[in-house]
This record gives sequence, C-alpha cells and structure tokens, in this order.
Amino acid sequence: MTGRRRSTSPRTSPTSSRIRLACTAAVAAGASLISGCGVLPGDAGASRDPVTVMTFAPVDTRATNMPGMPAMARAYARWVESRGGMDGHELRVITCNEQNTPEGAAACARRAVKEGVVAVVGSYSQYGTFMAPLEAAGIPFIGGYGISEEEFTSYLSYPVNGGQPALLAGNGIQLAGSCGGVALVRPDSLAGDDLSQLLHSGLTSDRDHTTTADILAKDDATDYTEQARQARTQAAKPRDTGAEAEGDRPGCVTAALGDRTETFFDSYRRLPDDGRDIRIASVIGSVGQPLVDRTGGRSGPFEGAYVTGWYPEADDRRWDAMREVIDEHAFGDNAVDPADAGVQTTWIAYTVLEKVVGAIDRDTVTPRTLAYTLDQGLQVSTDGLTPELRWGYEDMLPAPSFPRIVNRSVTFQIVKGGRLVAAQDEFVDVADTLTSAF
Repeated sequence: MTGRRRSTSPRTSPTSSRIRLACTAAVAAGASLISGCGVLPGDAGASRDPVTVMTFAPVDTRATNMPGMPAMARAYARWVESRGGMDGHELRVITCNEQNTPEGAAACARRAVKEGVVAVVGSYSQYGTFMAPLEAAGIPFIGGYGISEEEFTSYLSYPVNGGQPALLAGNGIQLAGSCGGVALVRPDSLAGDDLSQLLHSGLTSDRDHTTTADILAKDDATDYTEQARQARTQAAKPRDTGAEAEGDRPGCVTAALGDRTETFFDSYRRLPDDGRDIRIASVIGSVGQPLVDRTGGRSGPFEGAYVTGWYPEADDRRWDAMREVIDEHAFGDNAVDPADAGVQTTWIAYTVLEKVVGAIDRDTVTPRTLAYTLDQGLQVSTDGLTPELRWGYEDMLPAPSFPRIVNRSVTFQIVKGGRLVAAQDEFVDVADTLTSAF
C-alpha cells in the first residue's frame, strides 16, 4: 500500500507512557481522571470517527455466488485494525447477502442507508436496483464488480474496472486474429443483452467480421447440451470476410455465464467428437484459475483456452500484498481465493477507499466528502493492478451506455500447463471498441 497517511502505530511515545501510568495511578487511588487521561497521545483512532462501509454480494444462491467479496472485506478490516486504523479511523465493515435478486440488492442498499455507511465498497449485483437508495442518500458506490448497467451510468458510481462491457469488447479483440467463426453463449437476461454487440465490435477491430452467433441460455440451468450443440455448429462456420486464411482458422466458442460457465463447458465436452477444430474462450468471472484447477488443470477442458481479464494473472507478483493479507487475516476462510476476480476487485476497491480517506485527512469522513474528493479528479494508484484511476469529468468515456468507465484496459491470458498466464505483458486499451459498439 502506498499514499500518505497519518501515523497510526500502536506503539506509544515515552510521553504517552508517563501519562498512562499517571492516569492508572489516579484511578487506583480513587481520584477523578485528570485532564488528558481520556485520550492518550499516540492512541490510534483516539480522535477520529470510525469509517463504516458495506460490502454486499450474493451468497448461497442457485446461480451466481460471490462469498469471497464480503470475506475479503472482513479480512481487509482486520488488516487495517492491525495497523492502527485507516488514516487514524477505525474501519467498520457491514456485509449483506444480495441473494442474486433485484429485491435483495435493493434491501442491501436500504440497509446501508439505515446503518449510516459512508460508502458501499467492492460489491456485486447484476441488478441495478441498489443504486436508487444510495443516490437518494448521497452514498458513493466504490469499485463494484462491474456487471450492472447502473455502475457505469450513475453519478455516484466509481468503478475500478471496465466491467462486462470491457471484457466482451476485449475478448473480441483477443479472438479476432485467431478464430474463424465465433459463437457467444451468454445469459438470456437484461445484463446479457449487450454482450453480443460488444464482442462483435471487438472482432471487427482488425478485420471484417460478420455478425457473431448469439446463443441465449438461462443463467441457472443445470444442463446446456442444446446450447453447446448450437455453439459448436455456429463456430465451425467461417465468417464471410473474404480473407484468404479464414477457412484455416479454428472456430471459437466463448461463454460468459458467470458461475454457470462451468456447467456449460461440461455439457460442451460431453458432445460426441465430430472432428471439428474448435477452440474455447471466456472472460474472467466466468472462467478463472479456481475453475481451471477444479476441472483438471493441464489435463482439463480449459487447457489452451483464451481468457480476457481486467487485471494481471493471479500468479503475478503485484498480488503479493493481497496474498499476505489473506494469509494473515482471513483465518483460513476458503471463500477468500486470491485468484478469484471478486476477491481481487474487492481488494482494489478497498485500496481506493484507503487512498481517498487518506487524501481527505479529516477527523470525520462523510459520503459527501468521499464523493467530492473523487469527483475532483483524485488520481489513485493501485500498485500496478490497474492503470492509475481518476473519476473526474474529463476521465469519462464518451459512450452513452457506459460513460463511467474510466478504466478501459483489459488483459489477455491463455491457459497453459493448467495455469492462466499472460498472453501479452501490457494492458490492452478497449476504449475505441467500446465507443464504436453502439
């Protein structure tokens, strides 16, 4: 962690020790506390108000579950406590089960208002119903997962990644030079409706690609055999581009079904072999290192898969600080997997919160001061996990569908030897692809 913060070491100065001894003696003698005995110099958080925030995410649902996000938030709070506070403030974290429903998302937001939080941080919901209660109370939403439309349109949302739009646009760019036909399997939902157009915009970034095969699927199904059959058939058809080598490229099936992506590819691999040359692909949040490990690693179905992410691969040393915090403060909670994109996003979101609180440098932090500081263009470093972040007006994306995307970068990865590794070292800017998608 970098950035200026007040000294919050739990060690007290010699002066503090003398005052503490004097106070103790006075109390033992039955005397009233002398002036200065209530607050000792050097005591962490002695004069600064607590900072209370919420992290919500779906837990124990039939479809998408993100228990690592609230678990990471709790570990971060314990880490902050071990360092004497967040710029002298105690960090209090409230967690809420969003239940993967519009009602659950709204209920968490109303609870955040009732509890008087200064921000909602590092949370997940595909339903934007949480945003209206937060806006009414002036509570900023910092570093959501990036799956709901409101995260990229609300004036009180401060995203740390480009969400699903950036991933699908980037996935199209990643597949453009390697695939002939491309079939996308995506949720039959409001959140999934734009994904095909975003992927297609990426595919056409360097060549003339016809419309991508768009295959709809329920995001809580237990079998996707029919969708798998359609995807393989459509991907095997070369796009009508006129490129000489088009027919030599393999077809590609890419899926963005969240937790159900594993179920889809399980149905896909059970199809009888028909000799077609098909590669598979996906995006982080649908496929990640935990899933690759769980399905057999180098001998599993994802070996060779193309994957587009927001951040460096999980083995990158830029995640070392987060891993250390998890090891020391998550207390063996298996939900906190450092390779999980939700955990990573929560870490980055709390990193932003800490930098903003440090920049405010006041005894009391309010929703208004947080939002004001972010709106004035405060530049936040995430230690290389993202490009430097700013949310000033001039940093907004000129795209009506998602103007709040300030981080337009993605990473290209590939599964090699059972590990997600970087396909190229640099971040890939997808701003032009996003602005041309609609």
